[in-house]
Amino acid sequence: MRTAYSVETVRNAERELMARLPEGALMQRAAAGLAAACAQVLGRVAGRVYGSRVVLLVGSGDNGGDALYAGARLARRGAGVTAVLLAPDRAHGGGLAALRRAGGRTVSGESAPADIARADLVLDGIVGIGGKGGLREAAVPLADAAARSRAAVVAVDLPSGVDADTGEVRGAVVRADLTVTFGAHKPGLLIDPAREYAGAVRLVDIGLALPAEAAEAEALQHADVALLLPVPGAESDKYRRGVVGVAAGSARYPGAAVLAVAGALRGGAGAVRYVGPAGDAVIARFPETLVSDEGPKRAGRVQAWVVGPGAGDDASTVAEVLAAEVPVLIDADGLRLADPEAVRSRTAPTLMTPHAGEAAALLGVSREEVEGARLSSARELAARYGAAVLLKGSTTVVASPDGGPVRVNATGTSWLATAGSGDVLSGLAGSLLATGLPALDAGSTAAYLHGLAGRLAARGAPAGAHDVAKAIPAAWRDVRGD
Repeated sequence: MRTAYSVETVRNAERELMARLPEGALMQRAAAGLAAACAQVLGRVAGRVYGSRVVLLVGSGDNGGDALYAGARLARRGAGVTAVLLAPDRAHGGGLAALRRAGGRTVSGESAPADIARADLVLDGIVGIGGKGGLREAAVPLADAAARSRAAVVAVDLPSGVDADTGEVRGAVVRADLTVTFGAHKPGLLIDPAREYAGAVRLVDIGLALPAEAAEAEALQHADVALLLPVPGAESDKYRRGVVGVAAGSARYPGAAVLAVAGALRGGAGAVRYVGPAGDAVIARFPETLVSDEGPKRAGRVQAWVVGPGAGDDASTVAEVLAAEVPVLIDADGLRLADPEAVRSRTAPTLMTPHAGEAAALLGVSREEVEGARLSSARELAARYGAAVLLKGSTTVVASPDGGPVRVNATGTSWLATAGSGDVLSGLAGSLLATGLPALDAGSTAAYLHGLAGRLAARGAPAGAHDVAKAIPAAWRDVRGD
């Protein structure tokens, strides 16, 4: 599992380690890893390190020192290294001396754009992990010049200007092709909008001791998901495997019911019960579905419910489902129709799956505010409703009401931005709830499989939600290595 830690936690771990190491040793470790990564990039973009052109954007903090020491290493290998000092009087003294000894040169900010335009690689060491609120005015022209250039841009620890703890972007920032981060991932490297500015992320181990319980965010990997996927035992039958109820669809939106059932049938539960007005459409497409013309209370045995996709204004069905003493997933219209107090008073697990617009309506803020602060928005919703919250979007974030680490999905793809995709995700997550997974695990596992299925279905070409549903078994096999 990939874990991310707050700035405060990383700083504390750095101080503890530096107290046991010779002065400057920790920065040298970081610089060595950074220089090695830059050398690999130069090998791709320039063919070699020797004779290549490197520009360092150097601020006054330790990130500037990392950049200077890494630049010195590249200069000793024959690169032409130019350092742009944004605060000449406060540049890291040791790093600056090392660069000059290795043959590097320094320039002022005024002449920097011309150097950047000729560079093969630009190394962003302007602001460290403590930076807030975007770039300062003097640094903006440098970031713009880097973006216009043909150079590969490598960020030191994280792109300058993004918020390391939240992933928020409040002003101009550097857009990197590669971010080399030290000791641990930071939440801003995993969560949009900051994540899109980080490019590829490489972690350099510098020896920090970081306890797992202190993590702010987690990103599941294949091995983690494989351990969570339900596998039937020798004595399993359809009821022991779990039955998921789907209360979805309406006369206006029958397809939502079909797609939610499609996801549910591929989520590991032994059976799917459907309740709603789209029974004929569901049974025509999926004859294995147990269709009931009664309400949720009389539908029969279920271990979890999915309610809301395409439900229109059927508030009574939503209320019936919320009254059930089993895990419930609330999506789409269900989020609008659910009584907040009925959600908060539930004793069984609840998983809410809003997109940014729905989350904004629930929080009483603008959609732009949610999209700009995905981490805090998901946490606020989870705390307010006492439910796990899966906030869909460019990076899906799953937060639990206990305030533990959020789960960030790493498999998402823009091809999933298609009508009905969320209905498939709801059915899939609901099915995993019915197999017995806790809400946080069910939501994050479903998001992971859904993202993989989206990639498999699209393969660079448009795909519909039904294609995503069909690809879920292939995603499942890919995770398990079958």
